Amino acid sequence: MPESSRTTMGGDGNNSTSGGSTLAATYPVNTLMELKLAPTGTTIRGLIYTTDEISNSIVLKKSLVHTTLSSEITVINAGSVMESKALDVSKKDIGEESARELAGVSNLDELKVPLPSVSRKALEEREKRAIRLAEESFSHINQKASPEGQKIFDKLLKACNEVVWKGESILVLKEIRVDPPYTADNCSLIINNGANSGGLDEHSLERVKKIVKSAATTQS
Repeated sequence: MPESSRTTMGGDGNNSTSGGSTLAATYPVNTLMELKLAPTGTTIRGLIYTTDEISNSIVLKKSLVHTTLSSEITVINAGSVMESKALDVSKKDIGEESARELAGVSNLDELKVPLPSVSRKALEEREKRAIRLAEESFSHINQKASPEGQKIFDKLLKACNEVVWKGESILVLKEIRVDPPYTADNCSLIINNGANSGGLDEHSLERVKKIVKSAATTQS
């Protein structure tokens, strides 16, 4: 897969846009631009890849040729931009071949294709799901358990889905407990009031024992 190199260029942190306009409006995505940067007056050309209002940053992409890297990505603090200019082929700001090479496209019309619409609701749902999955992953880690116990837990989780920690013991489907040191001999049915509270039986217990024994064998 082609790789990209990345450079970060800073500034004084002040927003260089005027009249309260957003970075997205001042530096439209998929626009070839030339930026003059403070304090040295360095000029840099590239394709506006994206902007970020929170960090006040502009991300400039420059396609590379005759190299193993596909492109060079430069992150610029908008406050360091002294001058900006959109490069227009029709105005002879840049040659068409140079423009295609800089943008990394075979046809400049590709840059005019509208960006797909993004659903804010879908993004929020995706973020919530990612947070939920992360929280679930953290809940599966027991700092008090031994490394062997954690490996047994992970193995049981893959096989049985409903597995939780209770202290240093592992509960499987709420009805089978695996106690330290997490061997097959430490697996037992949970008995409430003299009887197994759920539908699991000795067959289920034997299955859990086999998983624990298999995991222990893999570790050794």
